Amino acid sequence: MLADQFFLIAHEDRTGRSRLHPRATGLGLAGALLGELVLAGRLRIFEGDLHIASPNPPHDALSHDILDLLIAQPQHRDVRIWLAYLSQDAAHKVGERLERSGAVESVTRRKMLSTQTLYMPNNEAQRNAAAWAPMRLANMLVRGMDMSSSDRTLVGLVAATGLTRHVLWDFEIHRQAFLNLPSVVGGLPDDLRQLVELTEASVGSVLAVGRR
Repeated sequence: MLADQFFLIAHEDRTGRSRLHPRATGLGLAGALLGELVLAGRLRIFEGDLHIASPNPPHDALSHDILDLLIAQPQHRDVRIWLAYLSQDAAHKVGERLERSGAVESVTRRKMLSTQTLYMPNNEAQRNAAAWAPMRLANMLVRGMDMSSSDRTLVGLVAATGLTRHVLWDFEIHRQAFLNLPSVVGGLPDDLRQLVELTEASVGSVLAVGRR
């Protein structure tokens, strides 16, 4: 699923640590979770606001929980508010979903005054799957292949959060992919293009505050 692929790209497969500032990772995952509901026909986005397109529960439990939450809070429609809210525990929620699917395993590390749970691939098959996530995306971009709306959204969120260099790590090898990026994101349906743009704006705001 969209958020699962983003999670695998956004985290180091050997350490489980985020490649980005954790708040940027959380916002990217929040955008991906909302994107899953848009792709499933449950949400629409108009002028930066969320609208319920269908209350029918999705098959995925996490998507179901988020849709229920959105339905229960009709007074809050601003996409950026929901990005900020969902980003707080998006890494944990998506990590748990990946663990249930067998893609990662949870590892708890003790610190002096707290504990930290990381979700990481711990065997060869899991590591290969995690490594394939950015390679698959790079391959499609280099070849100019037709991409699904889900993969186009993934490309947009990767660019919006600053993960592009972890997918396209060699400018010479990936020159064509860099040239294809604008058309891939620009070709998204309006809902998903707005979601990518609002995610990018939210990440920019968070990182700007962090630099002060």
